[in-house]
Amino acid sequence: MEISRRLRNLLMEYLSANSVLREIEDEFESAEVPLGPPPEQTGLQQGQRRQLVQSYYNGLDFTAPADIRKFLTVLAVFMGNLERQIGQTYPWSSTDDTYPRQQLDKFQQQLARDGYEYRSGTIVPVTAAARLADAKAIAEQFDAAHITDQIKRIEASIDADPALAIGTAKELVESCFKTILRERNIAYDKEDLPQLGKKAFASLKLLPDDVPDAAKGAKTIRVLLSNLATVVQGLAEVRSLYGTGHGRDGKARGVSSRHARLAVGAASALVTFAFQTHLESPAESGDK
Repeated sequence: MEISRRLRNLLMEYLSANSVLREIEDEFESAEVPLGPPPEQTGLQQGQRRQLVQSYYNGLDFTAPADIRKFLTVLAVFMGNLERQIGQTYPWSSTDDTYPRQQLDKFQQQLARDGYEYRSGTIVPVTAAARLADAKAIAEQFDAAHITDQIKRIEASIDADPALAIGTAKELVESCFKTILRERNIAYDKEDLPQLGKKAFASLKLLPDDVPDAAKGAKTIRVLLSNLATVVQGLAEVRSLYGTGHGRDGKARGVSSRHARLAVGAASALVTFAFQTHLESPAESGDK
């Protein structure tokens, strides 16, 4: 999912009018945004702040999930600054908080159009396509072309063919588990999705029994880990009922895009969490 040019322009205009060069440099560098080539000269006089922002933009690929996250990290910092200005008054200033409110509203409205939402200092995806961005980035990291293809198929079918999106969401989770097991040299055969999930979760130490009694919030953590298995089971069942891949009664009612978004959202969150855990938790010798 791409970040719109309008959202990029909104941030550039805000920084050009309300920030200083050092602040711009600090926030983009903190988000690990590389400084790209300087903007091309257009014959119009450009301020230093605008040129600097454009140079950082030139260092980003606004279609790449990892770079999108970097941009959103920077944007969230400045939206947080605006949020803190709301309600503040200063004895030496006669201005009110109308401007920060209006500017924050502009950012929030455009974020919503792009499929995101600002919440308490962070920007989170709120559409199925946006939620798939992290999963897509991880698939690229693994060079898993088949997973990337599955994600593209989901994105294209959520509204056009919800049954296909649901069926592919289940396949995405299955591919995730098989990739993790292969990376950890753990054999699998013809296990169904819940069985594959249990084997992958065991390797990742994500089973409820893996949580020691002494761990803080052990009971809550065990409930959350139990819910992972429930999500896997639910995806398998909803795919059997409504997704592609199974013949059904000719009078069976179809599903809507909202059902597809629910399945896709669950699948993308699960895949992202499982892959990130795999990357952060090297396989132990017993897994080999």
